[in-house]
Amino acid sequence: MKQTLTLAEWLSAPRAAEMPIAWQEEHTWTLGHLRHDVACLIAHLQQQEGDRWALCFENSYLFIVALLATLHAGKTPVIPGHCRMSLLNEQSALFDGVLSDNTLSWQGPLRVVSSTMTIATHDIPFPPIRDGAFVELFTSGSTGQPKRVIKPINRLDSEAALLATRFADRLAGCRIVASVVPQHLYGLTFRIFLPMALGLPLHAAMLWYAEQLAALSHEHRYAFISSPAFLKRLDHQLTPPPVRMILSAGGVLPWQVVAHAADWLNIWPDEIYGSTETGVIAWRYRQQEETTWQPFPGVSFRQEEHTFRVFSPLIADVDGLLLDDILQFAENGRFRLTGRRGRVVKIEEKRISLGEVEQRLLELDGILDAAVLPVTRGNRQSVGVLLVLDDEMRKRWSKNQELTWRKALRPLLEPVAIPRHWRVIDEIPVNSMNKRVYAQLQELFHEAP
Repeated sequence: MKQTLTLAEWLSAPRAAEMPIAWQEEHTWTLGHLRHDVACLIAHLQQQEGDRWALCFENSYLFIVALLATLHAGKTPVIPGHCRMSLLNEQSALFDGVLSDNTLSWQGPLRVVSSTMTIATHDIPFPPIRDGAFVELFTSGSTGQPKRVIKPINRLDSEAALLATRFADRLAGCRIVASVVPQHLYGLTFRIFLPMALGLPLHAAMLWYAEQLAALSHEHRYAFISSPAFLKRLDHQLTPPPVRMILSAGGVLPWQVVAHAADWLNIWPDEIYGSTETGVIAWRYRQQEETTWQPFPGVSFRQEEHTFRVFSPLIADVDGLLLDDILQFAENGRFRLTGRRGRVVKIEEKRISLGEVEQRLLELDGILDAAVLPVTRGNRQSVGVLLVLDDEMRKRWSKNQELTWRKALRPLLEPVAIPRHWRVIDEIPVNSMNKRVYAQLQELFHEAP
């Protein structure tokens, strides 16, 4: 297996200055460009009083410039969940200034980062990165409240090295393209740290549409870092690009999506299981529907009543972390995901697991996807559900079908857990990491009859 570089070695490792780091359209940035651009930004940051700098970038090459510059300048990179001004204003107390590739209407210190496309002509003595350096990420759960997660740089390096033991051989010779942003751990690890650790060129732009994926040059081969949401939108009428590997994380891929992606690209996706808090936990290469998850080396589990605690070299807490997912283990140590704990609400003094209601709905004929949440009308709270139906059920959908499903749910759920409000939609709204934004889902019931 190819030796991986740590972040502290990205600039100083003995590699040719002409080595490509990133590209976008006609631009290619090399290691020489990176060294020069980082040195310029370090010089600026060393003159600033603030220690904490928010990184808000669309261009992944410039994101790398800012990440390296803040760390080598002895500052702390803060990575907001997204870079809309509303969030930056809400979280303004969490950082001293903003680094971005766009001019933002930000009232505090702002440095717009760009590349001069100048190649460093001599070895630059970069300041060493301090021991214990870290980045801060923010993740939001079902409440929508941002949760601060500290990720030590050495843990991110370890995660890249761990992934390399599994994927480096298959990634060899590939260029990295992605439909996920580095504002989330999955994008930060797979789109930034892994290619930089392996010396693989990365696409500086985000892929938003299947047409952009299909338009990739056939002069190269690619590894595609995707979300389930993007793979669901693949257009099989387009000419497939030369993708040699697909990685997906952020949610479980429906088997139909796996099969369709494999049919179009002639490669089966690899799925990653993990979270911002835990890092990667397990993976699977699914060529059939019921493929189980294989834990990464060093990952172990301990059952605690109906839940599991995970331990990993990537988790700093010696007590591990409690998982929200419900696991079912096979004798070979592999496992299945069978649901999620939590998301429990009280309705008419009954504790209702919204996750269990979703699971029961997905077992019914004709339902492809479901999102269950509490709905308040007047002074009464009840259960609402958003449904995505298959083509056949969509054609014959009626209130009578709703009554049939209610009847099927009665032996399985408390009466108050059976959905009272039903909406049929084309697709459950998710953010760029395939996470459901529950405040947005609530809005879909405002117009419901």
